[in-house]
Amino acid sequence: SPDQNTAFRPVSPYAAAKLYGYCITRICQKGYGLFACNGILFNHESPLRGLEFVTRKITNSAVKIKLGIAKELVMGNLDAHRDWGYSPDFVRAMWLMLQQDKPRDFIISTGESHSVREFCQEAFSILDLDYKDYVKQDPMFMRPCEVRYHKGDSKLAGAVLGWYPRVKFKELVKIMVEADYARWKDYLAGERFAWDAPNYPDESRLLTKMSRMER
Repeated sequence: SPDQNTAFRPVSPYAAAKLYGYCITRICQKGYGLFACNGILFNHESPLRGLEFVTRKITNSAVKIKLGIAKELVMGNLDAHRDWGYSPDFVRAMWLMLQQDKPRDFIISTGESHSVREFCQEAFSILDLDYKDYVKQDPMFMRPCEVRYHKGDSKLAGAVLGWYPRVKFKELVKIMVEADYARWKDYLAGERFAWDAPNYPDESRLLTKMSRMER
Protein backbone atom coordinates (compact mmCIF):
# COMPACT_ATOMS: atom_id res chain seq x y z
CA SER A 1 0.00 0.00 0.00
CA PRO A 2 1.38 3.45 -0.88
CA ASP A 3 2.54 5.45 2.15
CA GLN A 4 4.22 8.84 2.64
CA ASN A 5 7.46 7.56 1.10
CA THR A 6 6.01 6.00 -2.07
CA ALA A 7 7.22 7.58 -5.33
CA PHE A 8 4.63 9.28 -7.54
CA ARG A 9 3.98 7.62 -10.91
CA PRO A 10 1.01 9.38 -12.60
CA VAL A 11 -0.45 7.53 -15.59
CA SER A 12 -3.13 10.00 -16.68
CA PRO A 13 -3.33 13.75 -17.40
CA TYR A 14 -5.59 14.09 -14.35
CA ALA A 15 -3.03 12.41 -12.08
CA ALA A 16 -0.20 14.50 -13.53
CA ALA A 17 -2.16 17.69 -12.84
CA LYS A 18 -2.70 16.62 -9.24
CA LEU A 19 1.03 15.97 -8.87
CA TYR A 20 1.69 19.52 -10.08
CA GLY A 21 -0.64 20.81 -7.36
CA TYR A 22 1.19 18.70 -4.79
CA CYS A 23 4.56 20.11 -5.84
CA ILE A 24 3.35 23.72 -5.80
CA THR A 25 1.93 23.20 -2.31
CA ARG A 26 5.27 21.81 -1.09
CA ILE A 27 7.07 24.81 -2.57
CA CYS A 28 4.72 27.19 -0.75
CA GLN A 29 5.22 25.22 2.46
CA LYS A 30 8.98 24.79 2.38
CA GLY A 31 10.07 27.81 0.38
CA TYR A 32 7.74 30.54 1.60
CA GLY A 33 6.77 29.39 5.07
CA LEU A 34 3.05 29.23 4.34
CA PHE A 35 0.77 26.91 6.27
CA ALA A 36 0.11 24.69 3.28
CA CYS A 37 -0.35 20.92 3.39
CA ASN A 38 -1.27 18.15 0.99
CA GLY A 39 -4.05 15.72 1.59
CA ILE A 40 -3.24 12.75 -0.65
CA LEU A 41 -6.83 11.61 -0.86
CA PHE A 42 -7.76 8.26 -2.30
CA ASN A 43 -11.19 7.94 -3.96
CA HIS A 44 -13.87 9.56 -1.83
CA GLU A 45 -17.50 9.20 -2.80
CA SER A 46 -20.97 10.37 -1.81
CA PRO A 47 -24.47 10.76 -3.32
CA LEU A 48 -23.25 14.11 -4.69
CA ARG A 49 -20.72 12.49 -7.01
CA GLY A 50 -21.28 13.32 -10.67
CA LEU A 51 -22.53 10.57 -12.97
CA GLU A 52 -19.28 10.66 -14.93
CA PHE A 53 -17.67 8.89 -11.96
CA VAL A 54 -18.00 5.12 -11.86
CA THR A 55 -19.57 4.88 -8.39
CA ARG A 56 -22.54 7.14 -9.18
CA LYS A 57 -22.81 5.63 -12.63
CA ILE A 58 -23.32 2.26 -10.95
CA THR A 59 -25.73 3.31 -8.20
CA ASN A 60 -27.77 5.58 -10.45
CA SER A 61 -28.07 2.95 -13.19
CA ALA A 62 -28.91 0.16 -10.75
CA VAL A 63 -31.78 2.22 -9.35
CA LYS A 64 -33.05 3.13 -12.82
CA ILE A 65 -33.04 -0.57 -13.74
CA LYS A 66 -34.89 -1.45 -10.53
CA LEU A 67 -37.55 1.15 -11.29
CA GLY A 68 -37.90 0.14 -14.94
CA ILE A 69 -36.36 3.33 -16.32
CA ALA A 70 -33.28 1.60 -17.78
CA LYS A 71 -32.50 -1.92 -18.95
CA GLU A 72 -28.73 -2.28 -18.65
CA LEU A 73 -25.49 -0.76 -17.39
CA VAL A 74 -22.55 -0.58 -19.79
CA MET A 75 -19.15 -0.57 -18.11
CA GLY A 76 -15.45 -0.71 -18.87
CA ASN A 77 -12.97 -2.66 -16.72
CA LEU A 78 -14.80 -4.47 -13.92
CA ASP A 79 -11.62 -5.81 -12.37
CA ALA A 80 -9.97 -2.50 -11.50
CA HIS A 81 -9.62 -2.15 -7.72
CA ARG A 82 -10.01 1.11 -5.82
CA ASP A 83 -9.79 2.31 -2.23
CA TRP A 84 -13.21 3.96 -1.88
CA GLY A 85 -14.06 6.11 1.14
CA TYR A 86 -16.90 8.40 2.20
CA SER A 87 -16.46 12.10 1.38
CA PRO A 88 -17.63 13.47 4.77
CA ASP A 89 -15.00 11.29 6.44
CA PHE A 90 -12.35 12.77 4.18
CA VAL A 91 -13.49 16.35 4.82
CA ARG A 92 -13.11 15.64 8.53
CA ALA A 93 -9.52 14.59 7.82
CA MET A 94 -8.90 17.83 5.92
CA TRP A 95 -10.20 19.85 8.85
CA LEU A 96 -7.96 17.97 11.27
CA MET A 97 -4.93 18.64 9.06
CA LEU A 98 -5.62 22.35 9.28
CA GLN A 99 -5.80 22.27 13.08
CA GLN A 100 -2.16 21.15 13.48
CA ASP A 101 0.57 23.46 14.78
CA LYS A 102 2.75 22.74 11.75
CA PRO A 103 1.70 21.84 8.19
CA ARG A 104 2.21 18.22 7.23
CA ASP A 105 1.15 16.03 4.33
CA PHE A 106 -1.09 13.03 4.93
CA ILE A 107 -2.45 10.10 2.96
CA ILE A 108 -6.18 9.74 3.56
CA SER A 109 -7.66 6.36 2.66
CA THR A 110 -9.67 3.46 4.06
CA GLY A 111 -6.93 0.85 3.70
CA GLU A 112 -9.33 -1.43 1.83
CA SER A 113 -9.47 -2.21 -1.88
CA HIS A 114 -12.56 -3.39 -3.78
CA SER A 115 -13.14 -4.05 -7.46
CA VAL A 116 -15.62 -2.29 -9.71
CA ARG A 117 -17.27 -5.69 -10.02
CA GLU A 118 -17.72 -5.84 -6.23
CA PHE A 119 -19.26 -2.36 -6.30
CA CYS A 120 -21.73 -3.49 -8.97
CA GLN A 121 -22.54 -6.66 -7.07
CA GLU A 122 -23.16 -4.80 -3.81
CA ALA A 123 -25.23 -2.01 -5.38
CA PHE A 124 -27.50 -4.37 -7.30
CA SER A 125 -27.89 -6.78 -4.37
CA ILE A 126 -29.17 -3.93 -2.18
CA LEU A 127 -31.98 -3.66 -4.74
CA ASP A 128 -32.51 -7.46 -4.82
CA LEU A 129 -31.02 -7.70 -8.30
CA ASP A 130 -28.20 -9.80 -9.75
CA TYR A 131 -25.72 -7.51 -11.46
CA LYS A 132 -24.77 -10.26 -13.92
CA ASP A 133 -28.21 -9.94 -15.54
CA TYR A 134 -27.75 -6.25 -16.35
CA VAL A 135 -24.06 -5.24 -16.46
CA LYS A 136 -22.28 -5.40 -19.81
CA GLN A 137 -18.76 -4.42 -20.82
CA ASP A 138 -17.78 -2.30 -23.80
CA PRO A 139 -14.20 -1.53 -24.97
CA MET A 140 -15.28 2.08 -25.45
CA PHE A 141 -15.10 2.57 -21.68
CA MET A 142 -11.69 0.96 -21.17
CA ARG A 143 -8.96 3.37 -20.10
CA PRO A 144 -5.77 3.41 -22.20
CA CYS A 145 -3.59 3.43 -19.06
CA GLU A 146 -5.40 1.65 -16.25
CA VAL A 147 -4.17 1.50 -12.67
CA ARG A 148 -5.40 -1.94 -11.72
CA TYR A 149 -5.04 -1.76 -7.94
CA HIS A 150 -5.36 1.08 -5.42
CA LYS A 151 -5.07 0.84 -1.65
CA GLY A 152 -3.73 3.60 0.58
CA ASP A 153 -1.86 3.50 3.86
CA SER A 154 -3.20 6.21 6.18
CA LYS A 155 -1.54 5.02 9.38
CA LEU A 156 0.18 8.40 9.81
CA ALA A 157 -3.20 10.16 9.79
CA GLY A 158 -4.38 7.76 12.47
CA ALA A 159 -1.29 8.28 14.63
CA VAL A 160 -1.02 12.07 14.30
CA LEU A 161 -4.56 13.24 13.61
CA GLY A 162 -6.47 10.48 15.35
CA TRP A 163 -8.35 10.02 12.09
CA TYR A 164 -9.93 6.78 10.95
CA PRO A 165 -12.71 6.24 8.40
CA ARG A 166 -16.11 5.74 10.03
CA VAL A 167 -17.91 4.56 6.89
CA LYS A 168 -16.61 1.46 5.13
CA PHE A 169 -17.34 -0.02 1.73
CA LYS A 170 -20.73 -1.70 2.14
CA GLU A 171 -22.22 1.20 4.10
CA LEU A 172 -20.91 3.65 1.49
CA VAL A 173 -22.59 1.74 -1.34
CA LYS A 174 -25.82 1.55 0.65
CA ILE A 175 -25.82 5.30 1.33
CA MET A 176 -25.38 6.05 -2.38
CA VAL A 177 -27.94 3.53 -3.61
CA GLU A 178 -30.58 4.73 -1.15
CA ALA A 179 -30.00 8.37 -2.11
CA ASP A 180 -30.37 7.62 -5.83
CA TYR A 181 -33.45 5.50 -5.17
CA ALA A 182 -35.09 8.36 -3.25
CA ARG A 183 -34.27 10.83 -6.04
CA TRP A 184 -35.73 8.68 -8.80
CA LYS A 185 -38.84 7.79 -6.78
CA ASP A 186 -39.45 11.52 -6.31
CA TYR A 187 -38.78 12.10 -10.00
CA LEU A 188 -41.35 9.50 -11.01
CA ALA A 189 -43.81 11.17 -8.64
CA GLY A 190 -43.41 14.45 -10.51
CA GLU A 191 -40.55 16.16 -8.68
CA ARG A 192 -37.75 17.52 -10.83
CA PHE A 193 -34.11 17.70 -9.82
CA ALA A 194 -32.60 19.68 -12.67
CA TRP A 195 -29.06 19.53 -11.33
CA ASP A 196 -28.61 15.81 -11.74
CA ALA A 197 -29.47 12.61 -13.58
CA PRO A 198 -32.38 13.57 -15.88
CA ASN A 199 -30.19 16.09 -17.71
CA TYR A 200 -27.09 13.95 -18.14
CA PRO A 201 -26.41 12.57 -21.63
CA ASP A 202 -27.76 9.05 -21.93
CA GLU A 203 -24.90 6.66 -22.63
CA SER A 204 -27.18 4.19 -24.36
CA ARG A 205 -27.92 6.85 -26.98
CA LEU A 206 -24.21 7.63 -27.27
CA LEU A 207 -23.39 3.96 -27.82
CA THR A 208 -26.15 3.66 -30.44
CA LYS A 209 -24.79 6.71 -32.26
CA MET A 210 -21.25 5.33 -32.20
CA SER A 211 -22.51 1.99 -33.55
CA ARG A 212 -24.24 3.73 -36.44
CA MET A 213 -21.11 5.74 -37.25
CA GLU A 214 -19.05 2.54 -37.40
CA ARG A 215 -21.41 1.13 -40.02
